[in-house]
Amino acid sequence: MRSALLPSRRASHLCDACKQQHRNLAISSLSPLSTTPRQLASPSSNTPRTLQSLPALPRITQSQDRIRPQTQARPFSSSVEDLRPRVPSTHYEFFPQTLPDGPPPNGNFVIDVRALRREFLKLQGTAHPDMHPQHLKGRAEATSARINEAFKTLESPLLRAQYILSLRGIDVANDETAKVEDPELLMEVLETRETIEEAQKEEDLEELKVTNEERARDSEATLEQAFREDDVEAAKAEVVRLRYWINIRESIHNWEKGKPVVLEH
Repeated sequence: MRSALLPSRRASHLCDACKQQHRNLAISSLSPLSTTPRQLASPSSNTPRTLQSLPALPRITQSQDRIRPQTQARPFSSSVEDLRPRVPSTHYEFFPQTLPDGPPPNGNFVIDVRALRREFLKLQGTAHPDMHPQHLKGRAEATSARINEAFKTLESPLLRAQYILSLRGIDVANDETAKVEDPELLMEVLETRETIEEAQKEEDLEELKVTNEERARDSEATLEQAFREDDVEAAKAEVVRLRYWINIRESIHNWEKGKPVVLEH
């Protein structure tokens, strides 16, 4: 009887030991030092592990979204708006090396025509339509035409003076009432016309040619002073005088025996 009860009592003792071991494990799972998988898991344990391992992406605010296109390099564009250069507002702006101060009164009226021509040729070499792709040839032709017009205007003292006045809103070139009422000047012009018409050979006009060139230089000097002092009325009167001297120069250059001379004011 005793021997039959020993296995049962031992089994009961082992069962109590197992129970105690389970209690200890349950208590240890509540310890802050525990390193069980339950403690290592994040609170959102239902989230897939692959998403938890990804770093958080920075949030782009509205202000950052505006700045980003400005910091990125713009791709090359052949559109008209992107390639359109600034258009000069005056003829002087085409030649910044020769005429850095612009028109009078800031700049001088008398200019270095040789330096102007050198800069003009350099500009034309750059702006020539053959130097540009096909889709820009039209614009290059327009720019080349404007450069030609600017050079021809500034090269001539008379056209230059008329152009400067036009910048001030004064159209002397097409003003039929712009005449010199100086009687001495009118008499001088009439005598010059008779001399040209009565000449028998071209050599007879050499002295007149020299005298007329002196008149033209004097007019240019007068215009230089008038524009420097911003005396528009004096400049207008001298432009008309210079126009007479230029007409006389052309009449001498185109002289033919017996050909009538017409001197326009």
